[in-house]
Amino acid sequence: MSATVIGLLGLVALFVLFALRVPVAFAMFTVGLVGVSVLASPSNALNLLASETFTLASSAELIVVPLFILMGNVATESGMSRRLYDAAYALIGSVKGGLASATIIGCGGFAALCGSSVASALTMGRVSLAEMDRFNYSPKLSTGAVAAGGTLGILIPPSTGFVVYAILTQQSIGRLFLAGVLPGIMLLIMFIILITALSYLWPDYGPPGPRTSWREKSAALLGAVPILVIVLLTIGGIYLGFFSPVEAAAVGAGLVILSGAVTRQLKFDGLYRALRDSIVTTATVMLILISAHLLNPFLALSRIPHEIAGFLTGLDVGPTVVLALILACYMVLGLFLEGFAMLVLTMPIFFPAVMALGFDPIWFGVLVVITLEMGLISPPVGVNVFIVKSVAPHVPLRDIFVGVAPFWLVMLLAVIILVLFPQIALYLPSTMIG
Repeated sequence: MSATVIGLLGLVALFVLFALRVPVAFAMFTVGLVGVSVLASPSNALNLLASETFTLASSAELIVVPLFILMGNVATESGMSRRLYDAAYALIGSVKGGLASATIIGCGGFAALCGSSVASALTMGRVSLAEMDRFNYSPKLSTGAVAAGGTLGILIPPSTGFVVYAILTQQSIGRLFLAGVLPGIMLLIMFIILITALSYLWPDYGPPGPRTSWREKSAALLGAVPILVIVLLTIGGIYLGFFSPVEAAAVGAGLVILSGAVTRQLKFDGLYRALRDSIVTTATVMLILISAHLLNPFLALSRIPHEIAGFLTGLDVGPTVVLALILACYMVLGLFLEGFAMLVLTMPIFFPAVMALGFDPIWFGVLVVITLEMGLISPPVGVNVFIVKSVAPHVPLRDIFVGVAPFWLVMLLAVIILVLFPQIALYLPSTMIG
């Protein structure tokens, strides 16, 4: 039996394990370990497991993962997410669809603190859904806005999606973070335009909220100032060359804890929960990365990435068409696979073809992350949809999927815009200092 056939059987086994609800890390670990044992030897597989585990565990770059996760968890426990929403609510809550737009802005701001789509959707759902229900917003619009807004968590830096992509493809985490800034802002604005349009076409969808006085606006904005300062210091520090991404993560986490302590919003039990949740999430990410570094050598030995890269580059079509086919594969896989699983599974296969076609790896990373976002709200898996369902159990799942459909189309439009105008993603990394 040829190595390629064994590789294909391994991929089939992997999908079967996913279908049986085996955790992503354990499914990839099993297929990778068995696959390398068959194509090389059991001793090689065990040696690879030991070396890759040690290499990843001792990687300085990966320190950004627990630090940014801690930053987001502390921000949640200290009430920063509520203050972000209150500030956006005070500014635009009184216009049609304003509460949903404020939710999108709150999600974008919280994304700049936590780097997690699930955390963004869960946190802003708890903060905003009851408020939108109180003003008779359509459940389709309110839940759709929370689920779609939450996806900004893996696009607007700091993004765990970019960190994983950087580790898998040996790219700069700092440049990827900066590449996500303008596309993230662009997508946020496109979401708000969509909400406004829907609210004017169907006034019952998003009725205006109550007006706030200038004093209330000033007080709400003042409450959000510490958050904005922390975001500007961390991301601006990377851009200006003052910090590496690891140092920026440490500065950001330290400032969030300090801010919570100074304002007395962060209690000891809240800090304990933030630390505990950060450890659990970090362990999950590390297990997935270790399993990926065991699966990737198996795929390399099977020559599947080489064969697919050769097939794609040999097609009698332009590079843009090949890129469109790759992105379409991500959108289809997003119907069935969780984002991290999709990323670690496909990078060894598609990345060599992308490099052979001469595409910029940083730009491609942004496109991939947006398609991962689309998967977060695509049926039937749609992780963010189920997160919102847990916060709003009274809303039928079908209504939530209907509500996110227009946002999915807006994401598709954003991908097309970035394909046509790559400089939107590449401008900040190309001007990065240091």
